[in-house]
Amino acid sequence: MKPFIAALLSCVAIGTYGQQPALKLVQTIPLPGVKGRFDHFAIDEKGKRLFVAALGNDTLEVLDVAEGKRLKSIAGLHKPTGVLYLPGADQIVVANGGDGTVKFFDGASYELTKSIGPLDDADNLRLDPKTGLIYVGYGDGALAIIDVAKKQLVGDIKLRAHPESFQLEKSGDRIFVNVPGRKQVAVIDRKKRQVIAEWQWEKVEANFPMALDEANHRLIVGGRKPPWLVIANTETGNLKIVHSISGDTDDLFYDSQRKRIYISCGEGFIDVVVQKDPDTYETLEKIPTGGGARTSFFSAGLDRFYVALPERDGHNAGIRIYQPSDVKTLK
Repeated sequence: MKPFIAALLSCVAIGTYGQQPALKLVQTIPLPGVKGRFDHFAIDEKGKRLFVAALGNDTLEVLDVAEGKRLKSIAGLHKPTGVLYLPGADQIVVANGGDGTVKFFDGASYELTKSIGPLDDADNLRLDPKTGLIYVGYGDGALAIIDVAKKQLVGDIKLRAHPESFQLEKSGDRIFVNVPGRKQVAVIDRKKRQVIAEWQWEKVEANFPMALDEANHRLIVGGRKPPWLVIANTETGNLKIVHSISGDTDDLFYDSQRKRIYISCGEGFIDVVVQKDPDTYETLEKIPTGGGARTSFFSAGLDRFYVALPERDGHNAGIRIYQPSDVKTLK
């Protein structure tokens, strides 16, 4: 890999898109009684249901985002982390970091139908819709492979440390995996089921969230130490841009329609970054949320951005729902 050469861009002052914010708060769904921190989300776009891993509460919260209410709280979980929704089968898949299980629930009755494991410290989940395989990050460094139809473990891909967020190419066979314990991104060939490259980024620590801009061959990664947004070329692994962001990010999403990145940060902000071109980025806005609000989800189909706020200072936990603005000129 070539020497690290990147421009550290200073943040643009907090502003708005034209006459309106880049993200407009349209609804808040309260979650009274939900304690502790949240982890990842999944969406049923057709049924307009949001599934939220309430890690600290040991529950999966099921929300009707059209009606703005909680439908179900699935209890008895053990530090739920990753969540997937399988629309064809109407099933919900939940990874549990506490007991290492991957649990399948019926999407209509919410009854448990299968439990797979143990996979120590089971974490993020991703589905390959072309093959019907689920990838699960777990343990001291591996992706487990689950066959959805059989509901069985069918493989394993070793890594050098515990994986955090990872993304699957749609037009190719690679998986990009954040491996923060090694300050690297591992690149996997999912047909060969093996690591084919390791991109060592010594200046980027605690690289947890990740998104993929496949059209522009750009990998988008959030680091916590220091709080940076990193843009890398997916063909070479070279870092192209390092951009300052708010602290303690755990989720980020790329809105390909508007060429924006939405970053939820536990410091208490959503950072909205615009992609001017594949190698030019500007911070448009920092939207205040609250301390610990670092997990989120963007649904392109419903065109909404969801952010989890943990219970703090006597206020109930809840999910804030934002509508992206279509105004495209920075004022």
